[in-house]
Amino acid sequence: MGKDFTEANRYYDAQKKVKKIRGFYEHLTVYVLCNVIAIVVNLITCPEYLWFIWSVMGWSVAIILHGLKVFSLPPFFNKKWEEKKIREILEKENQQRLVNNHGNKFE
Repeated sequence: MGKDFTEANRYYDAQKKVKKIRGFYEHLTVYVLCNVIAIVVNLITCPEYLWFIWSVMGWSVAIILHGLKVFSLPPFFNKKWEEKKIREILEKENQQRLVNNHGNKFE
């Protein structure tokens, strides 16, 4: 039963990852379409001021951050990194508590 449970967990995790990747590609598609429309509208209505650049720059930051999170490029966006840090913090707090309790016994 343990193997089936592990396999089911792996499948569920893979399914979640695929949904996140799909969400990123949907976001990227909307980004491209909306910015193409903004560029065309800008160039037709007011070519002397290229305001679309602000939209492209702002949304590009969001796309980059979304991609980094989905594809876990920097380790601090990774769920495993978060869990590891939580364990480190809890372990450090436990060690500090032991030191404090140990110090109180001898006072």
